Amino acid sequence: MKQQIRGPVADFGDQLSAVGIRGQEDNPLAGITTQLQLKAKDWGFATQIAAQQKLRWSAIWGDHQPPNIIIRALFFGADGHLLLQTEVPDKSPELTSQTAYFIAATRPERYLHDMFGVQFLDSSDQRRWVRHQAWGESDFPLRHDFPVAGKPEKNTAPDDGYPFTPVAGEGVYEIPVGPVHAGIIEPGHFRFQAMGENILRLEERLGYVHKGIEKIAVGRDLDGLIRLAGRVSGDSTVAHSWAACQAVEQALQIDVSPRALALRGILSERERIANHLGDIGAICNDVGFAFAQYQLSRLRELWQRQNLSLSGHRLLMDIVTPGGVKYDLDQAVIKQMQQEIVQLRCEIDELLPLLLEYPSLQDRLRDYAIFSPEDAQRLGAIGYVGRASGLADDLRRDCPYPPYQGLNISVPVYSTGDLTKRLQVRGEEILSSLTLISSLLRTLPPGDLIADYSLSGHPVEGIGLIEGWRGETLAYVRLDSAGRVQRYFPRDPSWLTWQALEMMLDGVIVPDFPVCNKSVNGSYSGHDL
Repeated sequence: MKQQIRGPVADFGDQLSAVGIRGQEDNPLAGITTQLQLKAKDWGFATQIAAQQKLRWSAIWGDHQPPNIIIRALFFGADGHLLLQTEVPDKSPELTSQTAYFIAATRPERYLHDMFGVQFLDSSDQRRWVRHQAWGESDFPLRHDFPVAGKPEKNTAPDDGYPFTPVAGEGVYEIPVGPVHAGIIEPGHFRFQAMGENILRLEERLGYVHKGIEKIAVGRDLDGLIRLAGRVSGDSTVAHSWAACQAVEQALQIDVSPRALALRGILSERERIANHLGDIGAICNDVGFAFAQYQLSRLRELWQRQNLSLSGHRLLMDIVTPGGVKYDLDQAVIKQMQQEIVQLRCEIDELLPLLLEYPSLQDRLRDYAIFSPEDAQRLGAIGYVGRASGLADDLRRDCPYPPYQGLNISVPVYSTGDLTKRLQVRGEEILSSLTLISSLLRTLPPGDLIADYSLSGHPVEGIGLIEGWRGETLAYVRLDSAGRVQRYFPRDPSWLTWQALEMMLDGVIVPDFPVCNKSVNGSYSGHDL
């Protein structure tokens, strides 16, 4: 299998200089290999060079600091992360779009326009994304002076005029699904263009559960921030809490004890296992293989009951805290966990080969809903979606942070990109996570649970980058001199995988959409900040 070859980011400034662009090199935030301040007019050229270097596009976000709006974009390369920064005046914020080189930037740029009013020149898509009809054309909710409560009207107009892209032709028809669904899931609209049962095109419309996370974070203390971060997406509470804590700890130079970091690693891997167990069972159930659903649901329930007994919460919520964690493990609990790991491994070792070999199941999954390595590379897919399609990025191995430094991180990677491989990657990640937890338990070092720390007395900022169960999870935090949050930006991996769902439906029939959707399992809540 041919692996994606990424260029380095450490010499990116030299690459810019070679074409006459002078980027001011900043002292990079902890966890960032290279950080460059650019003039707005050079933004597009720098993006082009990033594409030529085959960097993976990761995120873009804004920060209103009147009279300017600061724009930051993050990329991933062979030797770590590159952070580009520029600023535009808030009176007329215009910037070159990155979508010509990175299709993953399309929706985040539309979000920036909706929230900050930034106009991206030459953008391929100028439609609203998240605002729907809740705000007027001149209302930008993440501007500094926009009220937290907004400017509510008595009734919000229905969002029934969104210009979905039409597909014309004899026999072509549309199927609108959602945003309210028959099942107990969050709202999202899927507009299918179909001929007969065959899907010709899918277009998603998200943003229905926008919660104002970024706005209500402003002014919070650190404990309040981390509680909020843990609710960006409930199934990724450890990943988002850890990313936010890491950002804060790097900003304030807090030394977290090795024991607390090891416990965070155990929590993160337990979160990964629980979600993969649920997803594998749901994928099988969506093609009528109920036996697997019963078994995997049973295993997930037992695992989450263990979470409850170990930490007081089935989803491990509100355990990661600034400076460490709020729970510890004694020897009796460690012994119990090791026994549970052995038991779960035995069951997965028995179940996974059955799922990968059972003909009736594989007839529905193998060589179906293919997300090609070429499409995965164009999008910069991450997590299990990317790994099933040839992209092996994993921050635990590629940019290791404690406690993963020195551990053998097994990353399953395949190039088929079909439903089977998206299931298989999850199964193999469960086994890898069990090994990691067992290793962390055997070598659990002494140390305090929560480190003492003090505020810096001046404004600081930091970035957290954690390999959550869906993939690379990002948090940017800026604090004022009193330690209050001035800007919090979380980027859930779902921003980089929802689009993958649209790209894998060639040859798929409408009744099989649910299993395709579950094989990606993007978070509505993690996307709809």
